[in-house]
Amino acid sequence: MLEASRRLGVARGTVQSRLDRMEAAGVVTSWGPAVDVAALGWPVSAFATLEITQAHGHLPVSEHLRGIPEVLEAHTITGGADLMVRLVARSNADLQRVIDEVVASPSVVRASTVIVLATEIAPRVQPLLT
Repeated sequence: MLEASRRLGVARGTVQSRLDRMEAAGVVTSWGPAVDVAALGWPVSAFATLEITQAHGHLPVSEHLRGIPEVLEAHTITGGADLMVRLVARSNADLQRVIDEVVASPSVVRASTVIVLATEIAPRVQPLLT
């Protein structure tokens, strides 16, 4: 708070009040650190699109994916697939294990995976704030 107050040229209480309002409004969703998963031992990143059975909806697949630590994100999407999943693995061979876990759900009909070669733009929101 003190550093933000100094940089912004406003009182510490003003900074705290503004941050409290942004947190209450859901603008600030986390105070956790940014973590580099590659540095933690998962250098392989991939995206998978999943086609699922329509009879039971997304919930069974979402619950299944929550149980796989290497699944970092999952989003329902439009288009030919139903879900987009971001995965990490320790190696390409380990990625096969992760994919096998993902498709082990009886609700997953088909998966298509692409491996990330390089991250050109990391996840960001800063440009939206200016």
